[in-house]
Amino acid sequence: MNISLKESRVVITGATGIVGRRIVRAFAQEGARLYLTGREAKSDVASVALELGAAEAYYSPLDLSDLHQVLRLPEQVKNHWEGVDVLVNNAGRYPLQPLLSMTMDSWDQVLSINLRAPFVLTKEMARIMIDQNISGSIINISSGAAFRAKVGHGHYSTSKAGLEMLTKSFALELAPFGIRVNTVVPGFAPGSGDSPLPPEYTQKMIETIPLGRTSGEMDAAAAMVFLASPWASFITGTTIIVDGGRTAGILTTTDRQELLQASHGG
Repeated sequence: MNISLKESRVVITGATGIVGRRIVRAFAQEGARLYLTGREAKSDVASVALELGAAEAYYSPLDLSDLHQVLRLPEQVKNHWEGVDVLVNNAGRYPLQPLLSMTMDSWDQVLSINLRAPFVLTKEMARIMIDQNISGSIINISSGAAFRAKVGHGHYSTSKAGLEMLTKSFALELAPFGIRVNTVVPGFAPGSGDSPLPPEYTQKMIETIPLGRTSGEMDAAAAMVFLASPWASFITGTTIIVDGGRTAGILTTTDRQELLQASHGG
């Protein structure tokens, strides 16, 4: 199967983070034209994308917590390209704060970046696609936190659960225009959050993943490239979970050993 996105116009938010750079790499290697945003005032992500094979790469700083900046982005993209084929809503905030001590500012910031911004960008980029008669693809990056609560991440989990339903709602309402909207849930990757993770925590996480490893550099990004391609033309309103089977259930070290032993008749 040859997936080619050569010359496709792709907008990626949160392009400067670890996950974002993986997404950029995947689309660049397919020869896409990239409009990249991130929190940093300056970034080398566009030049790296060109080295990897992107047909074009442009970087623009963007604060997704600022509604005025978010509203300007679709117009900037339209002026730059006239149209857009793919939107990847990747940017997100992942702070740690228990609900009882959470401030309204913290709650609002997480929800504005993780849920409001994807709503606004999907809505406005879809308008551009409709005006240009483009059967585009919109990909929202979610998390296992959308399905499983965790202490200290109430605002984050809420935002991602909301994003899951927002994806389905947009998928229904944009289907008549041939625009597909899907979600990808990347698996656990060390250092992909706001803070570095201690090795012992990473090892404990690996022990809960049935396939026995962390998410590789291109695992989730490859799913996004697929969803952006014509090969996924009949897929919309769904979630692709790329987590090594962790959502299916937890496979403990003891379970693994017993299964391997049983396979050898032991």
